[in-house]
Amino acid sequence: MKGTRAALRYAKAILGLAKEKGLASEINNDMLLIDKTINENADLLSMLKMPIIKSDMKKSALTKIFSESVNPITIGVFNLLIENKRLTLLPLVAKEYTIIYDYLKGIEIAQVTSAIPLTKELEAKLLIKLKEIVGKEITIKNIVDPSIIGGFILRVGDKQFDSSISNQLNLLLSNFKNNHYISKL
Repeated sequence: MKGTRAALRYAKAILGLAKEKGLASEINNDMLLIDKTINENADLLSMLKMPIIKSDMKKSALTKIFSESVNPITIGVFNLLIENKRLTLLPLVAKEYTIIYDYLKGIEIAQVTSAIPLTKELEAKLLIKLKEIVGKEITIKNIVDPSIIGGFILRVGDKQFDSSISNQLNLLLSNFKNNHYISKL
């Protein structure tokens, strides 16, 4: 993804400052809020990316949206990105900050892709089992993808377990294609 390395550098610098001030957790909450707000508002994202909108207007909009709910350090991030003409990186910086913050705190993110949203009960059971297996604090991110038909795909770190029906059907089809005794499908 374009700009990821630069976003990571900004995120590391912000985390360093936040740790120095003892506000790493609070800034993480701000970054989560920024990420959620931008992802839920396509107009806000497109406004940040539009080169014809002046930086002053972008700064004014961000300040009005976030000024009462975020730390002054986070407002400083807006100013820094505007000053360096890198405001389009704001969503990436927020994501990268939360990733390195979670890593620093020893929190692992388990991405569960399912055909339907996970229930609270299933999520709780899954959390308990994953904590036993991984041995770290776990947070679950549920992605709904109806194309997997059923089952789930679990990804923790660089490991993936695919128990989806679409994967099982693809394996079955592959086995049929490789079998010389079955006519071509």
